Formats: sequence, C-alpha cells, structure tokens
Amino acid sequence: MHFTNFGILASTLAGFALAAPAPSKLRSEGTPTKLRSRQDTSSPYPNTAAKAKGKLWFGSAIDTTTAEVSDTEYMTIFNNSDIFGQTTPGNTMKWEFTEPTQNDFTLSAGNETINLAKATGKLVRCHNLVWSSELPSWVTGGSWTNATLLAAMENHITTLIKSYGSDCYSWDVVNEALNSDGNFTSNVFLTNIGEAYVPLAYKYATAAVAATGADIKLFYNDYGIENPGTKNTAAVNLVKTIKAYGATIDGVGFESHFSTSYYPTTTEQEQAMASVAAEGVNIHVTELDVACSAVPCSTADLATQATAYYDTISACMSTTACTGMTVWDFDDKYSWIQPASNSGEGDPDLYYSNYTRHPAYTAVYEAIVGQNCSVC
Repeated sequence: MHFTNFGILASTLAGFALAAPAPSKLRSEGTPTKLRSRQDTSSPYPNTAAKAKGKLWFGSAIDTTTAEVSDTEYMTIFNNSDIFGQTTPGNTMKWEFTEPTQNDFTLSAGNETINLAKATGKLVRCHNLVWSSELPSWVTGGSWTNATLLAAMENHITTLIKSYGSDCYSWDVVNEALNSDGNFTSNVFLTNIGEAYVPLAYKYATAAVAATGADIKLFYNDYGIENPGTKNTAAVNLVKTIKAYGATIDGVGFESHFSTSYYPTTTEQEQAMASVAAEGVNIHVTELDVACSAVPCSTADLATQATAYYDTISACMSTTACTGMTVWDFDDKYSWIQPASNSGEGDPDLYYSNYTRHPAYTAVYEAIVGQNCSVC
C-alpha cells in the first residue's frame, strides 16, 4: 500500500469480503462528535508501553514526499519516541523512486526517512523491493525475457539492500503478490518469469543480506490475510515455497487496512496470525488504519473504529510471534484515505487533522497494556 493511490481502498475492502464473511461487529449510525481539546503529545504512550510488554515497537509510516515533513505540529508528534518507535517510508523506497531509469539508483529520498528515524531512535521497516505498482515505465514497458528481467530484479534487490544496509531493520521483499482469491496478481514479473519470481526475489535478498553482514529481516507484506480464509492460506503456502527454494523469510506483514463497515475480530486475527507463525516466522502489523463511513466520523463510528483498532492490537499483543505494530500514518490530514476519492470514507487515523486524538488512540493503548476498552 502507499499514500497516494486512493483507488486501492475500495478493492482492498471488497477483497476482504471474498476472503471471509464479515464479523458481527457492524457500525451503527450516530451523530457527529465534536473534537475534544487534548494535548497531543501527552501520556499515555503506546510505543513505551509496547516495548515494556516485550514488543519491538509501536510505529507510524511517514511520507517525506508530502507537506507533513514541514508541518511542525505533525513532526512534533512523529518525533516523540514515547508515541512512535518505528517508521516506514510510505513511498520513497519503491522502485519508481529508487531506480527511475535502469541501473541509475537514487537513494536520497529514502535516506530522508532513515535520517528522521535516526534522529529520534526509531527503527525502519524498509518498503518495498518488488511490487506490481509504482514501477517505472522501463520496467512495465520493457521487452523482457525471463533471464533479462530476473537480472534486473536481482540487481535492484541487491543494490538497495547493500546500499541501505543496517539502516533497515527489515525489508518487505515482495509486496502484495496475491489477489483476494489467493491467486497471483498479474504483473510484469508474473508474465515474464512466472510464479517463481517470488521465491527467487527472496533468494536474491538472502544473498544480499549475507553480503552486508547485517541482521536484516526479510518479510512478505499483504492485505486481506488478517483473518482465516483463502488468501491467508495462500500466504502461508507462499512462505513454504520461499523456504523450499532455500531462501530466507523472517516474517509476514499484515497490512490491516480496515473500515468501520468491515474488520476482523480479535479471535479471527489471532487465528490468522497463528497459521503464519506455525511456519516459524514472525508477524508485523504494518499498515493499520480504520476508515469511518463518513466524515466527520459519527459518535457510533468512532466507537466502532476504536473497537477495530483495539481488536487488531489485542491480537498482536496476544501472539508471541507478532513483534511490532505500525499505523499507516497517524494524522487524518495526510492519510491516503480521503473522502473525495473513497466514496465519503475517511478520518482513518489516530489523530484528527487538528492534531487532537481519536478515541482509537486510547483503545490502542488499552489493548497494549491489557485493559478493557473504555471507548469502544
């Protein structure tokens, strides 16, 4: 997922409906709530709490291509390490940014996120190496053979892993390779290489990590795998295939893009995580957000949104193999889900556009520390 492709949300949520029936928790109508005045960097602190409970982080993605990095109020919250202990570059490490023309690498945009992380002691999930989207035209429009595209893919993966090195805690090596029905997503790699492009990408990444001498974790990242069903099973099988090729895969990212109309329960997410963890890999919640059905969020939708956040964080906290949780940016102003492009849905994040907190912020903290949800 990324911040600027708004059209993905509708298809993502539609995909969830195919994967499993919606749980019983559905939104109800209500009146819009007024924004409460609140000091936006005050306690409670989710990252500090998560680390105290043995998790690696509670974090937030950031997109340095937008105005958020020059927004003082935004950056004050982002830089607070008690709130966020990890970040993910929303766009700037994707192929079109890092290798816009063949073998001409531009790493400066990705380094902006790394430098922001270093300044406040955050870990970085580097995202991503191979994906169907945000590819430069020389990749999508090239006249490829199996061998030539494999060589280009290997060069891209190897160069980025070696160049960013230990500044990356982990890499999403392949992103969203599966459709909602569990079949492979059509793209230039599948067309020219076949399904083997996925395990081969991990073989190249495994060799590149070994060459750095660093302990860089290799993940697969996808949406719609957060509850039991066809796509979750397909993701488990993908892990098995990668291992069968002799490649390393350390974990699977559960994107967790939900809405107040659909989200999996804690139990469903625990079951989905258990299926993945049974393969000996870890889990990260990587792109969590929960869109309200309309903006401003109604009182009922805010309670449902809080429940959805609470259920996801609770599932991770109860799953030993789930080691980190990340929201896909934290402020509604800069969210990739905007009402004009998403049939009125929006305000999916933990902070309103005026930098006060949604009730979901409280729900996240309560889930981390094991308290009942007071705002659901």
